[in-house]
Amino acid sequence: MTDASTRNRVKERRTAVGLTQAELAERAGISRSAVTAIEGERLAPSVTAALAIAAVLGGSVEELFGQAASTNSPEVWAWNPTDLSGRCWRAAVGNRTILYPAGATPMLTPLPDSGSSSLSTTADETLVIACCDPAAGLLASQFAAVTGLRLLVLPRSSRQAIEMLREGLVHLAGLHLATKEDPDRNSQVIRESLGDGFRLVRIARWQEGIAMSPTAKHRSVRAVVKSNLTWVGREPGSGARQCLDRILDGRPAPARMTRHHQGVTEAVQSGWADAGVCVQLASAEAGLHFLPVQEEAYDACFPDSLSDDRRIKAFLSVVRSPAYRKLLGELPGYDTSETGNLWNVN
Repeated sequence: MTDASTRNRVKERRTAVGLTQAELAERAGISRSAVTAIEGERLAPSVTAALAIAAVLGGSVEELFGQAASTNSPEVWAWNPTDLSGRCWRAAVGNRTILYPAGATPMLTPLPDSGSSSLSTTADETLVIACCDPAAGLLASQFAAVTGLRLLVLPRSSRQAIEMLREGLVHLAGLHLATKEDPDRNSQVIRESLGDGFRLVRIARWQEGIAMSPTAKHRSVRAVVKSNLTWVGREPGSGARQCLDRILDGRPAPARMTRHHQGVTEAVQSGWADAGVCVQLASAEAGLHFLPVQEEAYDACFPDSLSDDRRIKAFLSVVRSPAYRKLLGELPGYDTSETGNLWNVN
């Protein structure tokens, strides 16, 4: 629970001077949703935003924000660490500093911070996305090269990513539950899980399908389903599991499970399973035979209240850049014709 001494006084001062949230937002040069989030302690303002708000309301930053304006935001673990080394990544999310244990290595990221909180200033320069995109490392590299900021990628299924976003543990959640048959599914899931006040940015359309041994003789999805094969599955809530359920059409889910696309390909490569569902890129990188099943829309979701966060702005700039779109479009199974499109979930 937030102590009274650490709560900001923006709403109290705004009401006292007779301004609406919209008026404060316009005069301070920020969005109304950002004002709402700041007043509700869901967003820690940048230095620039804090100074602008203070100037409009006629007070000092210290008077309005107190300890919330300091760099000593409360630190919480995203999940319990398995060792006591203190090695972790730090990121400022809302008015907290989230610590991500280094034991679960993200897909691609710089070395973790040390156990000392003296490096916590890097938290303001770290953007965190939970997703299962096998090309997320490419985005992280491009993000760092272009912006000088850090993108931390946490491998999670679509539903797991949404849950982390709901709990305020990440800035962005990647999901790929929308298909040509159900094009609004990503927005629908966000509305059902999180409500209004969120945005989706299209990263790509990609192919999801069946990965099999390169020596497999099956040339159609129907032939694969009719065969007596050992399948490896994904957890409920993942886009791959949604696709697999469609393929199996009421048959029991596989007993053997893995947690990500690369896990599916590793299971097939090792002979632990004969077939599994993953995106085409993961199958191609593993040198496996791939049968496409459906095209999916892969989007990244973030709260509208973070629209003015410089890390989100940098993320959108990189995603929309011709250089990134070209790199992503050259990968197997990725269609970037809609990359960078942005819309509100309402």
